[in-house]
Amino acid sequence: MTHGLRRVQHYRAAEACLSRGALQKRGKPGQTSSPTGRELHHHATAVALSLISKRIIGPASHFEPIHDLSVVEAFPNMFLAALVDEYRLPALRRKKQIEMEFRSHGGAREGAGRKPGSARPPVHHVKRPKVPRGTPAHVTVRVRSDVPSLRSRRFIRDFQSRLRAGCERGEFRVCHYSIQRDHVHLVVESAGKEALGRGMKSVGIRLARAANRVFERKGPVLFGRYHLRVLKTPREVRHALAYVLLNARKHWRQRSGIARPVVLDIASSGAWFDGWKRPPPEREPPAPRPVAPPRSFLLRRGWRRHGLVDPAETPGARAAA
Repeated sequence: MTHGLRRVQHYRAAEACLSRGALQKRGKPGQTSSPTGRELHHHATAVALSLISKRIIGPASHFEPIHDLSVVEAFPNMFLAALVDEYRLPALRRKKQIEMEFRSHGGAREGAGRKPGSARPPVHHVKRPKVPRGTPAHVTVRVRSDVPSLRSRRFIRDFQSRLRAGCERGEFRVCHYSIQRDHVHLVVESAGKEALGRGMKSVGIRLARAANRVFERKGPVLFGRYHLRVLKTPREVRHALAYVLLNARKHWRQRSGIARPVVLDIASSGAWFDGWKRPPPEREPPAPRPVAPPRSFLLRRGWRRHGLVDPAETPGARAAA
């Protein structure tokens, strides 16, 4: 009996054993309507009688007389640990709730959406940023993969003649350009988003007609929408000018790993640029001017506070290093 009373401190664990089915019994301890409850009361009564006979429990103090046996028998769970051996008490751990994943369609999730068809997917059809009036912008136009290299002399001469006729259209101006194998960089000025859209539509038509005429082909030429970056600060304008006019040096370094010789790129408007730190060597005398003179403060004088453009610069060389 003494050994059993030492384990009264485990009564809650023992109660959980019987009430939660750990010992394959049902019913709440203490309910005499169940076999477990009746057995519990039987043993609790025996323990109570033993304690009273040994005078371990004193008489109850209450305003109405309560039998000493009732004081103990009213709390049979206190003596439940004496009925269950310690080795039969399982570790009562809170079960972790299982999260169920439901199959669904659509929505934001990893790997969702249409997969790109090439390593360089086209510009997504999203809302264009605001273009403040008179603010320069850097625009990139890409051509399809089945179009030959745009850096052929025939295409350069044809595109220059077409651009000369449409470089200035009211509130839209093409101030600088650079022709690469599969894309064309432009630095433009416009009076807003609508003027920029109309101007770029005209440039795209001239570019497509020049490519189809020179390469004797038919069909679409442009690949997706043009990429737009609005230049709001003098530093951004300076970086854009160096990137566009010296873009051939950037691609040369990417292909060969060495810097290109300092020479004027005939596939750009560098021959009509007056912001060189030192004039680059010219391969041939420049043709009539195919670009419009800038009018905005940022593109005329504002960018010069960050230094003139050195023709020996290589755009992106510092980031690659």
